[in-house]
Amino acid sequence: MAIAQVTIVPIGTGSTSVSAYVAEVERVLRMAPERIKHEMTPMSTIIEGELEDVLAVVRRMHETPYNHGAQRVSTSITIDDRRDKQGSMAQKMEAVADKLRQQSE
Repeated sequence: MAIAQVTIVPIGTGSTSVSAYVAEVERVLRMAPERIKHEMTPMSTIIEGELEDVLAVVRRMHETPYNHGAQRVSTSITIDDRRDKQGSMAQKMEAVADKLRQQSE
């Protein structure tokens, strides 16, 4: 299972606001036929799924600003693809929470 952090920045839009573009990308994620989970954050989107599915969704996410008038798009992707054991967004957060609980005992 891969976990990817994706940041998409539309450029050449005539405005400093990008919320309309973010909303369109969120629609793409919500309608994705692939078996993914995702979480939008204030600065990026986290996607969890099989690597092939994640990459297919990221491709559509990248194309979305072009479909809504952007002249240029900068997409940054960080992929955590652990193969020695099954991982998930929830598992990663729980591992950190466990460490914090252990430190406070």
